[in-house]
Amino acid sequence: MDRQRVTSGSPWEEKFGYRRAIRAGNIVHVSGTAPVGDDGNTFAPSDPYAQARRCFEIALKAASELGAEASHVVRTRMYVTDIRHADDFGRAHGEFFRDHPPASTMIEVRKLILPDMLIEVEIEAVIP
Repeated sequence: MDRQRVTSGSPWEEKFGYRRAIRAGNIVHVSGTAPVGDDGNTFAPSDPYAQARRCFEIALKAASELGAEASHVVRTRMYVTDIRHADDFGRAHGEFFRDHPPASTMIEVRKLILPDMLIEVEIEAVIP
């Protein structure tokens, strides 16, 4: 099966041996996507809503480079460090997926790769 890959240019990709996203046939998988700003630092360190929006923007941009749109997303996963911010994370999710809701999971985790990151997301899409 032919595979296409998208890189974010993150040093972690080479160090850990992965890519931002991969398309295998008509399925697109986007790796765990953290709220990283253009400067390489954590985006909006104390704002759960802004971090969630940033994660979905980055993930959907990678998916689009492989031919997937938000309406093709069938599954999202949100790994969050404080479930008390579920409404903020969920509000951001809804802004991207309300018109075509995927299956979704929100899981509280102890911590992410950087201490000021509040959320990391994964998405999966099926291109018709």
